[in-house]
Amino acid sequence: MHKAGAYDVPVPKLPEIARNPLAFIAARWTPNPVTVRRAALAALAMSVVIVITGGAVRLTASGLGCPTWPTCSGDSLLGTREMGIHHAIEISNRMLTYVLCAAVGWAIIAIRAMEPRRTGLYRLAWAQFWVVVGNAVWGGLTVLTKLNPYVVSLHFLLSAALITVAVLTWQRVGEGDASPRPLVGKAVRQLGQVMGAATVVLIVVGTLVTGAGPHPGDSSAAHKVQRIHVDWRTIAQLHADFAWVVVGLSVALWFVLRAVDAPAGPQRRSTELFLVLMGQGVIGYVQYFTHLPAALVDLHMFGACLVWIATLRVLLSFRERPSAEPGRVPAAASAEGVGVREAGVRDAAGGAGRQPVDAARVPLADQGGDPLSVRR
Repeated sequence: MHKAGAYDVPVPKLPEIARNPLAFIAARWTPNPVTVRRAALAALAMSVVIVITGGAVRLTASGLGCPTWPTCSGDSLLGTREMGIHHAIEISNRMLTYVLCAAVGWAIIAIRAMEPRRTGLYRLAWAQFWVVVGNAVWGGLTVLTKLNPYVVSLHFLLSAALITVAVLTWQRVGEGDASPRPLVGKAVRQLGQVMGAATVVLIVVGTLVTGAGPHPGDSSAAHKVQRIHVDWRTIAQLHADFAWVVVGLSVALWFVLRAVDAPAGPQRRSTELFLVLMGQGVIGYVQYFTHLPAALVDLHMFGACLVWIATLRVLLSFRERPSAEPGRVPAAASAEGVGVREAGVRDAAGGAGRQPVDAARVPLADQGGDPLSVRR
């Protein structure tokens, strides 16, 4: 048995900030709801920015500006100025990944420090971080495979996954933690789901247009970048066909929401989606008939991000999540608060209180109402 001796020295205890920095911050700082929502929005904005700059890397033929990964060249992490403009563009995009990590990290810290603590939202914020890490590793794989078009396509789809998680986080910040409550009927939700699925197919086919198009990502004579062996115009036509399918579904949804007198939130979101689709369609046709100029292609990628965000917002507007605590309204809810009016939330004498739910909000199964809407 070991006996304490004169030479025994107690192991120093790590400071609290080193053991659990997030808990340390949360114990000393409680952000206001606006700060948390802005942090989540910043993470979403950076998720879109990284797509635009990644597109610029390919469209300027800078995809192999750093020929290796995780270093840039040999043992050098950043490379040298002598490597030229393509290197500068590629390394700048790599450095922006750290800015994206900082934005996501800020969202994680702000959400962890919220009162009361929201475990589900906190996990969703961390999911953003891990998607960023996974996509960064996949981005390295695009370099190691010398810009294989299928690997590049999946790189963009992982960026779309990041945007999805970021939108969900931003939305959930302004909601409560109760179970979702539908604002529209089952048939309307199913129509929205079909439109969402069609939008996913539209985005996937769009990545194939990129893989077959005239912008391989590297123009050096030392290496010929592999392309998808199909006429890009054929794939572009298929992409346009799916675009019209999505537009048609969005118009149908717009009319149905008004026909069933849906809440203002879903109607407004469907209008926004239609306008974004129209703008994206104009850009798409102009770039096609002008033979895919780099600037318009990158703008079209930005438009694809907006289309997906607008689609997600439509789907999320079909339900509300009030606070699980009776009488408490989520403090971070935005001014437009999807479903707030319909839930009977009012602000009187400076205090928010939840009024009894109207009978029209009782589930359809209990009232035998209109299968398209939960409202009368």
